[in-house]
Amino acid sequence: MSDQPIPQPERRNFYGRIHGKTLRASQKTYLAEGLEALSVPRVTREANPGRAVLDVGRLTGGRPLWLEVGFGGGEHLVHMAKAYPDVFLLGCEPFVNGIAMLLGKVRDGGLDNLLIHPGDVRDLFEVLPEACVSKAFLNYPDPWPKARHHRRRFVTPGYLGALARVLQPGAEFRVATDIADYVRQTRDEVPVAGFDVVSDGAAPWADWPSTRYEQKALREGRPPHYLTYRRRGQ
Repeated sequence: MSDQPIPQPERRNFYGRIHGKTLRASQKTYLAEGLEALSVPRVTREANPGRAVLDVGRLTGGRPLWLEVGFGGGEHLVHMAKAYPDVFLLGCEPFVNGIAMLLGKVRDGGLDNLLIHPGDVRDLFEVLPEACVSKAFLNYPDPWPKARHHRRRFVTPGYLGALARVLQPGAEFRVATDIADYVRQTRDEVPVAGFDVVSDGAAPWADWPSTRYEQKALREGRPPHYLTYRRRGQ
């Protein structure tokens, strides 16, 4: 592939966490030795000056591309990569501690069908071609509970419009959350962005692995909710 890194054409505010607790020595080793190899490597330049697009076919080897927005500690991403070896998964996560956790899981699992973007998903959206993703996941996203911060949630027009652009017509979009107001906003915003409701309830998907975020929600008495949408279009 080309030597060009993923471009970041504009400076924008990012409000989520980047760093957490001090990393263990093993996690620092994972980052030093494994992050570059597992990161989305290169982009190819188009004829249009200043624009770069990932060569998805080359990246995935022709396999269907699935996208997870905010993979946390990587439990779901790794589970899906193991369960679906004929699919290529791309995960996005800016939180360094979560990235280190994922690298440990991948190191132990020997997976070759996933890569990550260790940063803002908006940067990734800018280099993904239109209609290249066949399934997307948003699992236990940051709830931004204060009303004045709701515009930072993923289920807002800016994020959802970019997601809709990269999803294929008919592609599935799954959302898991334990926050009732996040469910409300998801129901309000996702259909407007070009999606039809497939399912909406308390039962998880058949291939869903219980994550630490789900387990925390259950311990603290917040019932999880699982919503499935399908991208409109022919």
